[in-house]
Amino acid sequence: MDGVLLQFGFGGWIFLLTVGALAGLVKGVVGFAMPMVLISGLGSMVSPEVALAGLIVPTLVTNLWQALRQGARAAWAAIRRFRLFLLVGFGVLMASAQLVPYLPKPLMSLMIGVPVTLYAVVELTGRAVRVPGAAGRRGEAAMGAIAGFFAGFSGVWGPPTVAMLTARGTEKTEQMRVQGVIYGLGSLGLLWAHVVSGVLNPVTLPLSVALVPPGLLGLWIGFRLQDRIDQPLFRKLTLWVLLVAGLNLLRRGVLAI
Repeated sequence: MDGVLLQFGFGGWIFLLTVGALAGLVKGVVGFAMPMVLISGLGSMVSPEVALAGLIVPTLVTNLWQALRQGARAAWAAIRRFRLFLLVGFGVLMASAQLVPYLPKPLMSLMIGVPVTLYAVVELTGRAVRVPGAAGRRGEAAMGAIAGFFAGFSGVWGPPTVAMLTARGTEKTEQMRVQGVIYGLGSLGLLWAHVVSGVLNPVTLPLSVALVPPGLLGLWIGFRLQDRIDQPLFRKLTLWVLLVAGLNLLRRGVLAI
């Protein structure tokens, strides 16, 4: 157990806890990107497997807070409203997960990064993309399928989900709650999967637990900032973070080729 914890000196722990707080802050402001910040920061000090283990518990805890911030009734209402997105997404996720042994990892990153980056760029240049209201449940099911397809072989729900919610013009409080619900359910699956896989184990669990307090502190600060910004600024910040996420996926894909 001490193997992972004792490999960091004082400066290393300051860096790790700062990364945890920054990841929580970003999530508190825009509702997503915590795993992206954590995996990038932790990955500079530990192996990819340990970095993945490190993000599991703080991601689960912060998602639950985000989902339940307005109460269990509001969270349940979000599940009911977006149940088609969740059900279709989960079904496609289970199917696309079977592609993992056959798809090259660079291709996975590029398949997500290209459309997400293009969407963010188009939106930031003032050419609004919207899911037509007439599409209704059909449009929601289609976006659920897209998000589930990418999540199945990459574990990435965030960019496709945020793109769907932003394109539908979702109000910021509801968008934050819906993201918390979707990612929270996904985090439970991630926890179970990596307990089974052995990635989260008695050696790596202490690191993951240690990142919970700074993550919660950052999330609390982020929530306070998010409460003070209006819908247009929230949308713009969301798009910028989405752009960074998309470019990061492109970078990973290109460098791994």
